[in-house]
Amino acid sequence: MEFLGYRRPDGKAGIRNKIFILPASVCASDTTRIIASQVEGAVTFNNQNGCSQVSKDQQFTMDVMAGMAANPNVYGTVVVSLGCENCQMDLVVDAIKERTNKPLKTFIIQECGGTISTIEKAVRAAKEMAQEASLLMREPIDMSELIVGTECGGSDPTSGLGANPLIGELSDRMVAMGGTSILSETTEFIGAEHILARRGATPEISQKIYDIVHRYEAALQLVGEEVREGNPSPGNKAGGLTTLEEKSLGCIHKGGHTPVNEVYDYAKPVEAKKGLVIMDTPGNDPSSVAGMVAGGAQIVVFSTGRGTPTGNAISPVIKITGNRITYQNMKDNIDIDASPVIYGPQTLEEMGDVLLKEVVEVANGKLTKAESLGYTETAIARVCNYV
Repeated sequence: MEFLGYRRPDGKAGIRNKIFILPASVCASDTTRIIASQVEGAVTFNNQNGCSQVSKDQQFTMDVMAGMAANPNVYGTVVVSLGCENCQMDLVVDAIKERTNKPLKTFIIQECGGTISTIEKAVRAAKEMAQEASLLMREPIDMSELIVGTECGGSDPTSGLGANPLIGELSDRMVAMGGTSILSETTEFIGAEHILARRGATPEISQKIYDIVHRYEAALQLVGEEVREGNPSPGNKAGGLTTLEEKSLGCIHKGGHTPVNEVYDYAKPVEAKKGLVIMDTPGNDPSSVAGMVAGGAQIVVFSTGRGTPTGNAISPVIKITGNRITYQNMKDNIDIDASPVIYGPQTLEEMGDVLLKEVVEVANGKLTKAESLGYTETAIARVCNYV
């Protein structure tokens, strides 16, 4: 099976052809917002980080920025920095070049004469990139080159009963086609980590699954907190979920039934044609999705029982729900009604055909509901407070 994608100079294949206006820190975010608004096909995000961070948090930010620029859905990147932040321009550029050789331009506000001058120069550079990008033609790409991120948010019992098993069916199909499926949200493995660990392709991978779960719990306990104080969320409980373990047992269905072949740290590059893998991400949806997109996921499949509008600036997010009431209430946001998995008449396998068809169509250019609304919510994982 194939999709129609854009071949990049680094050899990877994208399903979108975006110009990425990257703010190196919070102090450049408004500037990049204005720049992106002036250029057809340009996107940006509100980066709240990039300065006043300890080294671990700064590394998370660097990995997300570099990974988003390297994502195959991006034609080229225009980096804008203030000039005095921790994520200095040379560091950002080096991090991007370690991952990709795609077009790259840089502008420093403090050296370009301030905001208006920077906007003028960056808009010109971005428009030139957009013209170059418009000359690219889609070409047939094998499905094995697709990396699919999987996410769940605003969960209720229908997530674990219908929508997540449907995503698991897609994961199994992606693995069968030689592609890659990413299972995320480490906090939502807790209580079910032993089930995932049994599926590790090697003893070392099984141990990594235990390690990321224990590390996450220990990090919260270090500051006197417990994960169960915030998870399940009030919305999860109102929807009918009672414990974190119950939520986790539903969450891991997104990983289907194949072996886990690798465990990646947050926002690190994910290999294509890797089968089922895990990324160590928060349960927080925008930051988890950002980590997978930075890892290289060209598309994200996102289940929601209660309903959520979350999107992403770089990769399209397909929203599905197993709750037929939510589907009726949020048709503006939900792409696929997965409730037949629970109530019929379609079987899981038949709905798997529907979801795979949607993935291929979105890979070929069909806009998701989140894309058509212009939703780009993005957050970056953190380990501690700002300094």
